[in-house]
Amino acid sequence: MATDLSQLVKAYDVRGVVPDQWDESLAELFGAAFVEVTGASAIVIGHDMRPSSPGLSRAFARGAAAQGVDVTEIGLCSTDQLYYASGALDLPGAMFTASHNPAQYNGIKMCRAGAAPVGQDTGLAQIRELVEGWTDSGAPAPAARTGTITRRDTLEDYAAHLRSLVDLTSVRPLKVVVDAGNGMGGHTVPTVFAGLPLTLVPMYFELDGTFPNHEANPLDPANIVDLQKRVREESADLGIAFDGDADRCFVVDENGNPVSPSAITALVASRELAKHGGKGTIIHNLITSWSVPEVVKENGGTPVRTRVGHSFIKAEMAKSGAIFGGEHSAHYYFKDFWNADTGMLAALHVLAALGGQDGPLSGLVAQYDRYAGSGEINSTVADQSGRLAAIKATYEAQEGVELDELDGLTITTPDWWFNVRPSNTEPLLRLNAEARDEATMAKVRDEVLGIIRA
Repeated sequence: MATDLSQLVKAYDVRGVVPDQWDESLAELFGAAFVEVTGASAIVIGHDMRPSSPGLSRAFARGAAAQGVDVTEIGLCSTDQLYYASGALDLPGAMFTASHNPAQYNGIKMCRAGAAPVGQDTGLAQIRELVEGWTDSGAPAPAARTGTITRRDTLEDYAAHLRSLVDLTSVRPLKVVVDAGNGMGGHTVPTVFAGLPLTLVPMYFELDGTFPNHEANPLDPANIVDLQKRVREESADLGIAFDGDADRCFVVDENGNPVSPSAITALVASRELAKHGGKGTIIHNLITSWSVPEVVKENGGTPVRTRVGHSFIKAEMAKSGAIFGGEHSAHYYFKDFWNADTGMLAALHVLAALGGQDGPLSGLVAQYDRYAGSGEINSTVADQSGRLAAIKATYEAQEGVELDELDGLTITTPDWWFNVRPSNTEPLLRLNAEARDEATMAKVRDEVLGIIRA
């Protein structure tokens, strides 16, 4: 029976439990397959702080070098630092991380030169087919010349590049609490923030891929409780939490209250548009708040709505020449960063915006946070398509309702909207709802959940 890696190779990356689902021998095959599909003569590789990451990363490097490809290892890094290296060195790249997943997981995020994404439709399916074939028939024959494996430190260059994109030199002094969640933010933040007018209060900066304090997923409210408390205790101006591989950032205000990623998207969009003379395309996925396209238009820009997921955002960024893109999941994409996502650059924008005026963060973001949102609510269902059909049947005949199926099912009225999307990997339906006031949002949310969970 042929090997099946469908549970390991996801829509956007490779991710699974080590060693149950994959190990260093399989990582070596992924290295060989990656260079064959990309046609690369040289690649760059980085890894996070998980216990299995150094070994998996080095195995991938061996597999690539055996095919005659020269490998640059940048060692411990955040995912956006790997994207920086891919862009600055103009090389395909591979990052070993499982982001916010528990310690027993690991994975590979891959990109072509210039940080262009590798997903199911852009090479990942071919990589999977090659690895499956070699798992059954044996590894590919080595090239006549084995490639070199060399080390290179890119942290200082990465930090300098980010600081060149956001001017923080003239901002007022700020006190910021940063929760790195024992992830790669603990590695990158001290260098990126060095020399800036910031008083840094670090939390959980010790690199520890077993995540002893809390999961490194700041979108789960349980994982920012420590940050919220510390911000209030320190009378800080704001708090910032990073996920495990530090490509996403989540912000809390001076009172410890979460700032929605949609508000951050709108804030950064307004700054990027100002930088580009009040013109430019801004990408937002269909889960972001109504506030985002409103703010974009008010600042002279053109909003473009896309499906959820970084491959869709990055593809639309490249197609439209967009200057910035944001998602409800706290992924932020910048044209000036090879269209790749970087939570660190978004964080610098927030610091610059806050420090460039005298008011508190809560007051600054209020103009970007105009509606009542439910956040993402997951429900386990046996029949995703059946529940979606039931929701559609309930709402499609109602007066004043607009319906679209760009990504799951979106129902929109003048006063509220909701989207229900099936998970690609689990038997879940994901609900996001928004309305002009809290009571209406709660009513719509509960009605739809009643259908989903019937």
